[in-house]
Amino acid sequence: MKIGQLEIKGNIFLAPMAGITNLPFRTIAREFGCSFAFTEMISATGLVRDSAKSYRYLDSSPADQPLGVQIFGSDPGTMAEAARIVAANGASLVDINMGCPVRKVVQSGAGAALMKDPERVRSILQALRVSINLPLSVKIRSGWNKSTINAVDIALIAQDCGVDAITIHPRTAEQGFSGSADWQIINQVQKILSIPVIGSGDIRTGMDVLEMKRISCCDAFMVGRGSLGNPWIFQDIAAALNDGIIRTFPSLSERRKVMHYHLEKEIAYAGEKNGCKCFRKHLLWYTKGLRGGGHFRQLASSLTSSEQMKEAFDLYLSGMDDCTE
Repeated sequence: MKIGQLEIKGNIFLAPMAGITNLPFRTIAREFGCSFAFTEMISATGLVRDSAKSYRYLDSSPADQPLGVQIFGSDPGTMAEAARIVAANGASLVDINMGCPVRKVVQSGAGAALMKDPERVRSILQALRVSINLPLSVKIRSGWNKSTINAVDIALIAQDCGVDAITIHPRTAEQGFSGSADWQIINQVQKILSIPVIGSGDIRTGMDVLEMKRISCCDAFMVGRGSLGNPWIFQDIAAALNDGIIRTFPSLSERRKVMHYHLEKEIAYAGEKNGCKCFRKHLLWYTKGLRGGGHFRQLASSLTSSEQMKEAFDLYLSGMDDCTE
């Protein structure tokens, strides 16, 4: 598919997720069939102030291309300057976060708070559109709350300002991640736009994507929390879209292999201490739903080295072999 002048081979995307979609996570997702990935959301103010932490989020590699970089903020001038910085640092596409419901973000007027201020949305997008030549996209919610569902209005503003694609997570900001995503709202937006529409929310399996496609007719599919501890979901979705085949759950040996691989990539990227610290949450997700997982996750919270982690999850998984494989 094409977003502006950017050609993407496939339509299965990885969502930007704070604290999760770093370079190791993105490259693993791509190896399992993800077509396009986004960075964690990055503060526009942090980039403009030359924050080392903000710039770290821009880390990429040849295996991590093409790459979408998501920024957040509420000031048009600051957002435009941040977009120029992102463009100068190798991004393939700039994405604007208008969907984050986290209190710290919305209290600054950014993220999902922008859904309440259409004119500020217009000002930000107009400023960005003239500041960069890269493809530009936005990620929105269905609205601020159930009485102010305005995804269609915001989407039309975005298209009018020259945005090249729009992603919709059809929950309100007040919902956060509770309740169910209303895929009909994606369809309402898809019907009135001529730019690509990307559907997000409640994608856990390939079957979910087939149902989202039926209901919303969206052009691409964005996976977020469904990929946590489950890079196999991208293979599952690709198989479902191509021939309707649904993959079985990965074997324990396959799960063990990927857990080792992921841990090693985190350590190569961030060093032993920080890599293990980052991987600890992934270790919990990789074992979610497995027999005895609750007890293992309690143990895992105290692990601090790669050797401890490998030994612990190898021992845990080997004890399940006779019953589960």
